[in-house]
Amino acid sequence: MRALDFKKYALVFVITAAIFGTALYISNLLSNRRIAEIQAIEDKISIDILSSETQYALLSESSCVNLAGSVLSQEINSLAERLSYMENSLGVDNPEVVRLKRYYSLLQIKDYLLMKKVNSQCGIKSVTMLYFYSNRGDCEDCTKIGYILTYLREKYPKLRVYAFDANLDLSAIKTLRALYSVKDVLPVITIDQKVFYGFQDKETIEKELLKIKGFDKTTATTTQVNE
Repeated sequence: MRALDFKKYALVFVITAAIFGTALYISNLLSNRRIAEIQAIEDKISIDILSSETQYALLSESSCVNLAGSVLSQEINSLAERLSYMENSLGVDNPEVVRLKRYYSLLQIKDYLLMKKVNSQCGIKSVTMLYFYSNRGDCEDCTKIGYILTYLREKYPKLRVYAFDANLDLSAIKTLRALYSVKDVLPVITIDQKVFYGFQDKETIEKELLKIKGFDKTTATTTQVNE
């Protein structure tokens, strides 16, 4: 009787161990695939950032004709989508995610400065908005405004929205906030040098945009705002 019980317990142990081992193997396999996929995205982002930085250096020395024909916002949007995926996969506090977000934020500031040069030297009118947000779960209105800005940038191709994580420890972002005297109240958006705190509905933002002289309201395109 004891021998029979021993065999039964041994069989249960073997089956349990087999199930556990299979589950562990599958989990490790999926984790390795996920890590490989994320590493590939990291490599792609790093290359894209280097490529875009090189483009900025070239464009800054170009004529107004070349500057007018260059479209870099789509590349920035593509980087934003990849970073959003990494945030969801690794977490907003992951050191690699934070490092790449710093590069991305600097890239946005470079584009912002380039467009100011285009506006002042080439007479090409584009409207820029700065958007400061938090994705730590402490700013419900940030998510709402993110959707609104996505809609507006899809509707107005001359609108360029630059989104910055207010929690990111980056001196360039701090300087940008200081230039606009942005307070620690989120979300924050700037429209034509005006600063707006808290939630702003679509109608309010759109009304402010349409006050800007030369703002084109006739055509639409498809872009993506990411936070």
